[in-house]
Amino acid sequence: MNNNFKMVAKTLFGFEEILAREIRNLGGGHVAEGVRSVSFEGDIGFMYKANLCLRTAIKIIKPIHSFSVRNENELYKKIYAMEWTEYLSVDTTFAIDTTVKSDNFTHSLYVSQKVKDAIADKFRDTDGERPSVDVRHPDIRINVHIQRDHCNISLDSSGRSLHQRGYRISTNKAPINEVLAAGLLLLSGWDGQCDFMDPMCGSGTILAEAAMIACNIPPNLMRKEF
Repeated sequence: MNNNFKMVAKTLFGFEEILAREIRNLGGGHVAEGVRSVSFEGDIGFMYKANLCLRTAIKIIKPIHSFSVRNENELYKKIYAMEWTEYLSVDTTFAIDTTVKSDNFTHSLYVSQKVKDAIADKFRDTDGERPSVDVRHPDIRINVHIQRDHCNISLDSSGRSLHQRGYRISTNKAPINEVLAAGLLLLSGWDGQCDFMDPMCGSGTILAEAAMIACNIPPNLMRKEF
C-alpha cells in the first residue's frame, strides 16, 4: 500500500537546487523545486527522516488545504468550514504561524488571530469546548501562507526552525544561520574528504556544520523535539 503524501521543505532563496538534491539523495519522490521551497513525496517515516537529515531545510510542512481568499471574513468562513477533527480535538493545544504576501492581508499576526478564532469557534459550536493555544510547545502547529489571493493551510512537522540544531549552548554576536552555513558548504562542493580551514571563524558555525558533514552526523540529531 502506498502511504506517500505531498510535503514541502522551505529553504533560503538560492538553495532550492541543493535542497532538491538532498531530498533525492535521501529517497524522496516527485521532487520539484519552487521559490524558497522544494516539494516532494514520502511517507510519515520519510517526514521524520527529512526533519532529521536535511541540512538546508528550514521547515517541513504537510499541505492539507488551499483556497482563494480576498478578505478576512472569507478567510474566517473557509477556515471554519474545514474538518478540523481530522487533525486536533478540544484537548489538543495548537499554534498558528502565518506568512502573508498580499495587498488584501498585510498583518501576519492578525491573520493568525482570525484563523485561531475560526478553529476555536468551530469546536465551541460542535463540541461545546474550545481547544487551547500554546505558542511555545503546541501539540499541533498550523502553517498559513497567503500569496496574493491564494491561501495554503499546512501542518508544520518541524516546530522551531530547523536551523536551531540544538548543539549551540552559547554564541558570539550575530552568528551565521546554520542552514546558510551548511548551504554554503554544499554549494562549495566540499564533501568532508579533505582538510578544511575557515579563516573567518567567529562563532564556529561553519566549522561545526563542516564537521557534521565530514562525520555524516544528521544536522538535527541534537534537537529535543519536532
